[in-house]
Amino acid sequence: MRTRFLTKLTNGEVEDYLDSNDIIFVPVGVTETHGALPLDSETVLAEAIALKMAEVTDGLVLHNLPYFFAGATPVGRGTVQMSVKDGMNYLDKIAKSLLKQGFKRQIYITFHGPAYITVSGMVRDFFDETKTPILYMDIIKAIESLNDLSFHSMEKFNDMAIGAYDILGRIEDVPLNVPESTSVSYDPNKVMEANRTHPANPLGKLAYQSGAVGYYFDKPSDHMYTPLLKTPEERATYAKSGIAAIQEIVEKLDMNRVVKSIREVDDFTQKNSLEKYGDWLN
Repeated sequence: MRTRFLTKLTNGEVEDYLDSNDIIFVPVGVTETHGALPLDSETVLAEAIALKMAEVTDGLVLHNLPYFFAGATPVGRGTVQMSVKDGMNYLDKIAKSLLKQGFKRQIYITFHGPAYITVSGMVRDFFDETKTPILYMDIIKAIESLNDLSFHSMEKFNDMAIGAYDILGRIEDVPLNVPESTSVSYDPNKVMEANRTHPANPLGKLAYQSGAVGYYFDKPSDHMYTPLLKTPEERATYAKSGIAAIQEIVEKLDMNRVVKSIREVDDFTQKNSLEKYGDWLN
């Protein structure tokens, strides 16, 4: 296809696509303080991963969704905070519109820690109302499920974030020579210590991340450390490493199998669950 991004297609191209397929990836982002990276880095990361998934499954991507629940980062005044309820309602409207237009296989993608608070509830409520299963993929959790990756869990996060800008043709948006400040830390040990000594830390172990207790970071730089990029060559090195990591994750998640499983869940729902219990499930 000319592009995988829904909003960059003409209506005729979308009509033609829906004649043969019905898959759409919806990367759900956030706009928040993120060290020396741009505020939309976790949005861009979700969009790049969604694009790669769409390419291997013949899907489309509905992007430009950068304003949702940020979590503990409103201490940085660049953060845009959205309530969980408002985010859920907004996504619900989008999901129902997409279903009405013909996109029955919807896959929501995030790479933001607290995003599950918004997306998981929407996906479940949507199913109970429409009886159509849609999928939420929390890439952070998905990475943890892949035991055969060539890297450990989240150690490539900064590489992948920078690589995502390159995938989307926006590598120049990643700035160079950003000075260390209350918003930027280049020392992972400082960030780890600040989070370890935060009073919310022991409570956060009792549930899932921000879902355990409401709190804010002490200062913006406590959110996450980022690498000090001095030259375009250093930036390109990180991007190359990150693109390789993204490709590896997408390949090992086997997205064609994932899409097949969504169809199987739908078939089971329609032919088994609803046939048996439809009188009170509807």
